[in-house]
Amino acid sequence: MGKTDKDILTTAETAKILGVSVRTAQLLIEGGSVPSWKTPGGHRRVYRADVMGLIERPAPGASGAPLASATVIIVAASEQLAHYDRLFAGIAECTVEAVDNVHRALFAIGSVRPHAIIVDLEPPDAERVRLLHSLSVNPSLGHSRILAVAATGTIASADLPGRVVPVETAEQAAAAIRVSLTDTGVPTPPPAETLFPIALNESQRLVALERSGLLDTLPEEAFDRLTWLAARTLDAPIALLTLLTPTRQWFKSRIGVDAPETPRSWAFCNHTILQKGVFSVEDLPSDPRFAANPAVAGDLGFRFYAGAPVHDNEGFTVGSLCVIDRRPRTLDDGERRALMALAALASDEVRLRSTERQLRDALRTAERQTPGPGPHRAGRASRA
Repeated sequence: MGKTDKDILTTAETAKILGVSVRTAQLLIEGGSVPSWKTPGGHRRVYRADVMGLIERPAPGASGAPLASATVIIVAASEQLAHYDRLFAGIAECTVEAVDNVHRALFAIGSVRPHAIIVDLEPPDAERVRLLHSLSVNPSLGHSRILAVAATGTIASADLPGRVVPVETAEQAAAAIRVSLTDTGVPTPPPAETLFPIALNESQRLVALERSGLLDTLPEEAFDRLTWLAARTLDAPIALLTLLTPTRQWFKSRIGVDAPETPRSWAFCNHTILQKGVFSVEDLPSDPRFAANPAVAGDLGFRFYAGAPVHDNEGFTVGSLCVIDRRPRTLDDGERRALMALAALASDEVRLRSTERQLRDALRTAERQTPGPGPHRAGRASRA
């Protein structure tokens, strides 16, 4: 039996089924989370079955929604934390919190909806084994992947809860997380026509950006203070707080630049959001990645760039805080630390707005669910 008109949905109909805004549905469709095609008139269409499949499909390797979080909690002996930091330094798509204490781990896990939790059982530790068992039966962690790192013979697989995935080394754990962060579950390079690098979980990152509620909003003093401080602290004529959409680099706050946005292909921040720390280029015209960039080769004449990533409350990188100069420069250690600190403050502002929005939504929901006075109750009150 062929497809009928009822099997084919518009973006607006897709949004209604998913329970999200039309803009979020558009991001999901354009990011490939929902297969689509264009009509002769240029409108996107999707099959209802693909939309329902997105609702029912678990994230790669676990049950639950694929857009939950990009935070990874690591529980390991103190002497192993530096090793995990090195392993995850190259996985910019996630934010890592590594702890050596089970109580600190529980606090960290309770503060976010982690994408994954890694518990290292080397050396053997009964308290961490008990932690694994408690995590495996916690219903609020249904979307989180749980991995146990233990060499063969350290602990019998039968002693691990069923939903815990055993791996033998920290390297295997990091590799598993890298795969689980990809939009398709398989790490693949960006399309050849892409003019800039993209994150493994780019479509999820774009949904997180939409979820932040910051795009195309009015200037805010809290963000303008941070760009002013960045420009003053690093003695730079240009400072920007950028958000990266599929096609645009939009400036939530800007100093020294008149335009509110540029094409995303111009954005040096495409590289920044794939870093854990500061990404800097001392002389842009000398770097083959940027020599032909219109912001470098054109009238703007940019010569130096340095940026640090900005994260939301689920660990996704939504943009960056950066400074730009028209002369070649080198950042010293103090300047790098200052830029990272200011980007962390920008991340705090993003998270604060998300928390405020969630509280407002919860209040509105509670108000809708609270029954008003019935006609008889109102009548008695009026006669009293």
